[in-house]
Amino acid sequence: MLPEHTDVLVVGAGPTGLAVAVTLAGHGVAVTVVEKLAEPPVTSRAAVVHAGTLEVLDRIGIAEPLAARGLRSARFTVRDRDRVLATVGFDRLPSRYPYALLISQAETEAVLADRLTALGGRVLRPYELTGLELDGAGATARFSDGGAVRAGWVVGADGMHSRVRELAGIGFGGPADPGESFLLADVRVDSALPRDQVTLFLSRRGPLVWAPLPDGTVRLVATVDDAPREPQARHFQTLLDERGPARRPDRVLDVAWASRFRIHHRIADRYRSGAVLLAGDAAHVHSPAGGQGMNLGLRDAVALGEALVGGPGALDRYAADRRPRAEEVLGFAAGLTRLAAAPPALRPLRNLLLRTVSALPPTRHRLASRLAGFEPPPTPSPAP
Repeated sequence: MLPEHTDVLVVGAGPTGLAVAVTLAGHGVAVTVVEKLAEPPVTSRAAVVHAGTLEVLDRIGIAEPLAARGLRSARFTVRDRDRVLATVGFDRLPSRYPYALLISQAETEAVLADRLTALGGRVLRPYELTGLELDGAGATARFSDGGAVRAGWVVGADGMHSRVRELAGIGFGGPADPGESFLLADVRVDSALPRDQVTLFLSRRGPLVWAPLPDGTVRLVATVDDAPREPQARHFQTLLDERGPARRPDRVLDVAWASRFRIHHRIADRYRSGAVLLAGDAAHVHSPAGGQGMNLGLRDAVALGEALVGGPGALDRYAADRRPRAEEVLGFAAGLTRLAAAPPALRPLRNLLLRTVSALPPTRHRLASRLAGFEPPPTPSPAP
């Protein structure tokens, strides 16, 4: 049942919304999380938590239980079919978590939800936001069942099609195109590829990501011209035949789960409008290249939770700091996608560049840190 009042109302119970709530609950703030879905999804969706994100999640007691459930990948390789173009190691990162943690989003959400419950919080379902009235003292949120909640702050963590963002009148800029089309699946596959690393295959048809998961399946993600409505095993076999290993081709044995989606590269015009704050996909969406989307949202979430504890000045700094972070990640992900789909005439130059980068330790370390999601510290506030 909805409360009449709460300090902070978080709309959306994905990883970002849950992480905001856990951060706040850990500081003793009264937080209410609402979600329009009656049950949490059980599909894997986002499948990697990077070292830089784990360092941030450690501040809210989430990193260790996550690490216990995931598969640790110490390397990221880039290939053109059988040719290894670059190998990026995470084992030398200045972190207690020198790896990419491969774990399904459902597991990540379960760990966050367990932590929220331990702190005395819970997710209220199903509640669909239909109205938002803002004033100088906070906001009143209204729901499809006729209920209402008065909140000092409202956090929009409700994804790319954020109702909070829409009701607050915050623009979501980006090109007016249909967006990039992607196929993704968790498959059981007969493969000679190492099961302790993520591989990015570069192809003139677009990139293909091959990432092992703890349950023995492999996550495949690929750009396609037009994704089929109901992806089948044959679609993923074709992707592997066209873009994957050539000497020892992978063979798809079974599809555990498959989906399609489109991504528009967009970013919110602002992250704060009065009592409304945005985080995660409600604030930014981009290509999944490099596995940066959920990770950026999780880092947003902890930063926002800590800013809400810090007060209005900290919230202004949150809004000013996080948007440039998103712009940087959007540019990085778009660059990886362009690199993967280089035309045939430029592929030799691209391959030489990648081999050169991989051979230079300082450059290789910078790329590892970038992929791992390490962020420079926020800009300090000017002295009064």
